Parts: sequence; C-alpha cells; structure tokens
Amino acid sequence: MDRVADQVREEVADILLRRLADPRVAGVSVTHVTVSRDLRHARVLVSVLGGPESRQAAGALSALGRAAGFIRAELGRRLTLRFVPELRFEIDASVARGDRLMDTIRSVAGGKPAPPDSQDSSS
Repeated sequence: MDRVADQVREEVADILLRRLADPRVAGVSVTHVTVSRDLRHARVLVSVLGGPESRQAAGALSALGRAAGFIRAELGRRLTLRFVPELRFEIDASVARGDRLMDTIRSVAGGKPAPPDSQDSSS
C-alpha cells in the first residue's frame, strides 16, 4: 500500500503541475497520500502557500474537488492498477503546526541556538 500511495502522490503532484491549468492550484504541494486497504480510496493531503486558514487554501481545495474526476482519469492512464482510487483532497495543517512550533521554540530560546548538552562534555 505504501508503494501505491507513493506512486499516487508523485503522479498527482505531476498532474497538478503539468496538466491542471486552474490558477487556484498554483501554490499547492502534495505532502502525503494514504490509500485504503482495498485501494479504492485515497486521502491526498496538500499544503497551500498562505497556510491552511487562508483564502488561497479554501480556493485550492474547491478547485481540487472540482478537478478530482479529471485527476483520477489521468491517474488511470498513468498507473497500472485494477482500480483507480477515488480521491479526497484535504489541507495538511501539519506544515503550519510545525512552523508555529519552530516560532515558539525560537521565541523561547531568544533566537539563540541551544547550549551544548552538559552530559556530553563530562565524558
């Protein structure tokens, strides 16, 4: 299943880049794909420039939902699977959460690198 998910991720990313002309998906990156055990459904996580709460994210998700049939048909031409999974696009908020976590760490540390571990110097 992981191999299929990786193939779907690569192909969907390529389709978005090369075949989809909708400007609302211009800043979209495919971050992760999970495929059901029966390979009939795929959850496609995407990140959008501007973050998950932005207007761009809402527009991109809408455009991806409308283009899901086209993207699925393209996948069918590219993959050698018995069934082409039905695609469900979702915004991947983990990228934004990671950015906020790094901002918090930087603010707590005062923008300075962490001191070397004292246990390492005693050895």
